[in-house]
Amino acid sequence: MTVKAASSGASTWFLLSALVATLIYVVFLFCSLNPFSLIINPESIDNHVTEKNNRSTLVIVPDHNVNEKNKCDLFKGHWVPDLTAAPLYTNLSCPTLPDSKNCAKHGRKDVDYMNWRWKPQECELPRFDSKIFLSMLRSRRLAFIGDSIARNHIDSLLCLLSQDQTPMEFYRGFEDRDMVYYFPSYDFTLMVYWANTLIIANERVVNGSRTGVFDLHLDKVDDYWAIVLPALDYLIISDAHWFFRKSYLYEGGELIGCIYCDESNVTQLDVPFAVGKAFRSTLEFINDCEECDGLVTLLRTFSPSHFENGFWNTGGYCNRTGPYSEKQVNLNGYEWELRNSQVKEIERARNISAKRGNKNRYEIVDITRAMIMRPDGHPGSHWNNKNAHGYDDCAHWCLPGPIDVWNDLLMAVLQKMEGSTLD
Repeated sequence: MTVKAASSGASTWFLLSALVATLIYVVFLFCSLNPFSLIINPESIDNHVTEKNNRSTLVIVPDHNVNEKNKCDLFKGHWVPDLTAAPLYTNLSCPTLPDSKNCAKHGRKDVDYMNWRWKPQECELPRFDSKIFLSMLRSRRLAFIGDSIARNHIDSLLCLLSQDQTPMEFYRGFEDRDMVYYFPSYDFTLMVYWANTLIIANERVVNGSRTGVFDLHLDKVDDYWAIVLPALDYLIISDAHWFFRKSYLYEGGELIGCIYCDESNVTQLDVPFAVGKAFRSTLEFINDCEECDGLVTLLRTFSPSHFENGFWNTGGYCNRTGPYSEKQVNLNGYEWELRNSQVKEIERARNISAKRGNKNRYEIVDITRAMIMRPDGHPGSHWNNKNAHGYDDCAHWCLPGPIDVWNDLLMAVLQKMEGSTLD
C-alpha cells in the first residue's frame, strides 16, 4: 500500500485546469474596473493598485440613525414573527438562484420559515436595500472567500441585488466554485472564490484513491485565493466546516498534532484550535500584504448545522418548521467555541493593524447566535440530492430564507464602518 499527498493523472489535469482558470481570473481582476474593457499590459497590476489608492472618499446614502446603531449590538437578539413583510425575492423572481437551494421547487410546502425577522435587543435592523448597497459599493470589488457556505451567502446577496439590476455573469469556474458577476450601472464587481480551509490543505491518496484525510499546513495560506487580494476593496472571509475531518496539522513543515486521528503518538487537537490558527495565518497575510493597504476585511462567523439523530452521512435530518427560542439554544457548545476562535483572531488583526498605522480595516459579521436558532432554514430533503445518495442537507440554507439576514447585517456593518463619512 502506498500513501501519497498528491494524486496522479486525474489530479494533475485538474490542477492544470485550475491554474489556467486562476490566470484568467487574475487577468480579469487586475485589468480594469470595468471587466468588459480588458486591456492586458505589464503595468496593469501596478496601475490598478495606484488607481485603487487614489480613489475619492466613498459617498454613502445618509443614514441619520447611525449614532443609534453604533450603540446597538446587532448580533444579540431573537427572532420575531413578521407576517406583514414578504420576502424581498422569491424562488421565481431570482434569476441566479441555484437549483440546490430552491427548496420550494424540490417539494418544501411550508412557508413559515420565511416569515421571521431578526430583532436586535436594543434597536431595529433595517431590511436590505439593494440600491443603498450598490451605491455604497459603486466602482468597488467585493470578494467572498470560503467554502460552499460562502457560496450560499453570495447566492443570497445576488438574489437580493438582482431585484434592482440583473448582473452580468463574467466568469464561472469548475463546479461553480469561483464566480464573477458585474453590475454595469454601478460599476460593481462581486465574486466568490473557493477556499475550503483558507490554508494549504492536501488530501491524502492511498493506492490512487482519495481518503478524506487531510494534511493542513496551518501557517501557509492558499495562494489560489491570496493572489487576488491587491485587486480587492472588500473581502469577506469564512470557513470551518471542512475542518471536521480527520486531519494532520503542520506548522513550519513539522507535524504538531491531529484532529480525529486517535493515535497515541500524535497530539490530539480540536477543531477550534485549527480554525483559529488558519484565521490567524490568513489575517497575518492580509496585514503583511503591502499592496493591500486600505483593504476592508470582514469575517463572517461560523454558520451552524442542525443535523438530528445522526450526521450528514449517517441518517441525520432536519425537518423542523420553526425557530428555537433563546432558552432552547446552547451558547456554550462547539458552535460558540468556533465563533469565539474566529472573533479572537480578527480582533487581534485589528490591533496589529492599528499599531502599524496602516489603513486596513477589520470587522465582524457575527451570524452565529442568530443562526443557531434557525433549525428550520435548511433544505433538509428538499434539494437536488440525486448525487448525494439521498442525504439531507442541514448545513446550507434555503433561498429565500433565514440566510438573507446575513445581508441585512452586512449592509448595516458597512454603513456603521463608513458612518463618519455620512453627510
